[in-house]
Amino acid sequence: MSLKWVGEVKDPVHGFIRFTELELPVIDSRPLQRLRRIMQLAKAHLTYPGATHDRFLHSLGVMHVAGLMASRLAELGHVSRDGIQLARLIGLIHDVGHGPFSHVFEEALANKGLTHEDVGRWLLRESELGDLIEGLGFSVGEVSAIAFGGQVKGEAEVVAQVFWSFLSPDTMDYLVRDSYFAGVAYGRIDIGRLIGTADLVAGELAIAYPGGLTSLEDYVLSRLQMFNAVYFHRTVRAANVMLARAISWVDELLGLTELKDVDFFLKLDDCYIRTTLVTLEPSNELEALAKELIERLEARRLLKCAYERPIMGREDLLASVLSRPNVREKLEAEVAEEAGVEPEKVFIDAPSVPSVPLRPGGELAEIRLFEIRDGQKELLRGSEVPSLILGMARYVDIVRVYAFPEHRDRVRRACERVFGRGPPSRRVAL
Repeated sequence: MSLKWVGEVKDPVHGFIRFTELELPVIDSRPLQRLRRIMQLAKAHLTYPGATHDRFLHSLGVMHVAGLMASRLAELGHVSRDGIQLARLIGLIHDVGHGPFSHVFEEALANKGLTHEDVGRWLLRESELGDLIEGLGFSVGEVSAIAFGGQVKGEAEVVAQVFWSFLSPDTMDYLVRDSYFAGVAYGRIDIGRLIGTADLVAGELAIAYPGGLTSLEDYVLSRLQMFNAVYFHRTVRAANVMLARAISWVDELLGLTELKDVDFFLKLDDCYIRTTLVTLEPSNELEALAKELIERLEARRLLKCAYERPIMGREDLLASVLSRPNVREKLEAEVAEEAGVEPEKVFIDAPSVPSVPLRPGGELAEIRLFEIRDGQKELLRGSEVPSLILGMARYVDIVRVYAFPEHRDRVRRACERVFGRGPPSRRVAL
C-alpha cells in the first residue's frame, strides 16, 4: 500500500502536516472532530493564558510523529508501507477516549475502575470509527490493541513498539506542543535527532549510544521539567482538582461515565460540562458544592495549597497510593476532623507520573539504548549508561493538600499534625 497524500494542514509546532486518502475520513469522523472541543491542558490556561490548544491538534501531531518514526523503521527494513499507515492511523485515534477537560475527567472514570483507554476501546468498537477502520483494510482488534493495550503479533508488534516504547510519539508531541502554547522553554526536544538515532534491536526500540545520548537526556529532562513547571504547577493543579471533584460529584446525577450511549458521549465536551454545572439546580450538598467550585473557577477564585510534600526515591509508590479514592478520602476526613472543617472541603492531590512514559495499562516503558560491539547491535539498559539524567528517580511525585482560602491556615496546621506523626507511606495500608 502506497501512501496517497491528499492534503495538508499548517501546524504551529511541526509546520505542514500532510494527511493521506485513508486518514481523511477518520479525521472528519465525529469521534475525532469532538476532540476540537476538548482542551489539551484543561484549566492550565488560568495560569498559562496561551495554553488553550485542543486535543484534536495534538492528535494530528501524534499522527505526524508516529509516521516519522514508522518511516525510520521502514528505512531500516523493519516495517512495510502498510506499517507506516497503521502507525499514523493509531496516532490519529489514540486519544478519542478522553473525556471533557482531558485528564481531569480521569478521576470520575477512576471511580468506576475505568481509564480513557477503556473508553477509547469502547468507542472504537461501538462508533462509526470501527467501521471506518475496517473499511480501510485494517483490523479493529489490532488497532485497538496497539492504541489502547492488548496482544499483537507479526508486523503489528513492530508498530506497537512505536507507541509502547519510552520514545512515544504521544510524549514527543505533547512536550513540544504544550511548551509552545504555555510559552515555556522546557519541552523543546530534538525530535529529528531522537528518531534518526532510533533502531529496533532484539524487538525493542532503542537509541544509539553514544550518538543519541544527549538528545535522549534532553527528552527525559524536558519531561521532568514540564511536569514540575506546567503539569504539576500548584495553581494549575488547584484549578484542575476543583474541576475534577465537581465532575465526580455530579457523575451519578448526569451519567457521565456510564458508557451506554455513543451519541451522548460524543456530546460530552468542555462546553457541555461547564454549561451543565453552571446551570445546575443542586439537590444535595455535594451537588451544591460542585456548583460552587465551578462558580469559583469562573471567577478564578481558586483553592489554596495548604500543605506540600515532594517525594522522590524509595517513596515513589506513595503518591500513586494516595491517589486511590478510598485511601485519599480517609486521609481527607482525618485532616478535616483535625482542622474542624467539612471533609468535602479538604482536597488531597497526589499525581504520580514516571520520568519515562507508560505503556497502555500503566506499565513503565524502560529506557533502552544500543551499542555496536564487534559489528553487532547490543541492547543497553538506561542504568548501564553513565548519565546523571538517566539515573534520576523514575518518578515525580508531589503530594499537596488544598483548601478554601478561609480554611487554609487551619488545614495547614492539621496536615502538619496528621502527617507529622510519621512518613505518610507508613500510615497508609496498602
